[in-house]
Amino acid sequence: MRAMVLSAPGKPLQVQERADPAPGDGEIRVKVSACGVCRTDLHVVDAELPGIKYPVIPGHEIVGRVDLVGRNVTTHRIGDRVGIPWLGYTCGACRYCKEGMENLCDRPQFTGYTRDGGFATHTIADARYAFPLGEDGDDVSIAPLLCAGLIGWRSLVMAGSAPRLGIYGFGAAGHIVAQIARWQGRSVYAFTRADDIAAQDFARRLGAVWAGPSDQTPDAPLDAAIIYAPAGQLVPAALRAVRKGGRVVCAGIHMSDIPSFPYHLLWQERQLVSVANLTRQDGLDFLKIAPKAGIRTQTTTFPLAEANDVLTKLRTGQILGAAVLQP
Repeated sequence: MRAMVLSAPGKPLQVQERADPAPGDGEIRVKVSACGVCRTDLHVVDAELPGIKYPVIPGHEIVGRVDLVGRNVTTHRIGDRVGIPWLGYTCGACRYCKEGMENLCDRPQFTGYTRDGGFATHTIADARYAFPLGEDGDDVSIAPLLCAGLIGWRSLVMAGSAPRLGIYGFGAAGHIVAQIARWQGRSVYAFTRADDIAAQDFARRLGAVWAGPSDQTPDAPLDAAIIYAPAGQLVPAALRAVRKGGRVVCAGIHMSDIPSFPYHLLWQERQLVSVANLTRQDGLDFLKIAPKAGIRTQTTTFPLAEANDVLTKLRTGQILGAAVLQP
């Protein structure tokens, strides 16, 4: 197999040839056909997440086909198309797992972070955490759904009914969630970097009723806002934009420090909440919703060997929609 490997904090990924991995008990080997590039991959590469054990292969928006099955696997067969998401394993024994909150598991494993991911020609997955995808849709278009879509869906559910929904950061997750929200009949307000005219135009093409810089507010208060950009300064801005009793959802796994803000921005029963990871049920629910909502992902494909360049483009805001690597 060939893989793009992170060997140390802040180092560029290196192309490595490795022996083909073998699946263990309950595992499957997947031949990767497409792997989306997520902002969380940047947080891994930039060592902004704790507990990274090097070397590691990033990537957790994986679409591919099973080409080898380990012992005691009954859910997948060779040739099946599957999707491998961020959540790669949970213990099943801690209080969170037992109470239906496996996204908060005390002993989890995450694809492309604490176990090798999809910036490779092959990867190993726990069969219980690989979603069956069927044959509808192409691999590249589906790949961003495996994280941007899943986390987007969980954050949208957490935002509540919210007829007037603000989206801060209109990238991979934002452009997927906007389509679901419009399908649900909501009004979408898109907030971007001040100079990102392309993203604002993109949001309008996807049906946003307003798009502008994140330091501006629309003409009427929002019912809820979701923050996808990893910028803590957006929290006070979003609280300022929502109505009394409104909710702000922080959807990133990492965010810069939130600056101090006056209490009156939170007062009047505004709520500030965070989203952590996802559950397998989130995936099953969302993958049923996606075709009904008619989601069309905006993707740009790149060869696997260009992963470092793609990460730089993502870091500097040069990707419209989602980037996808192909071996």
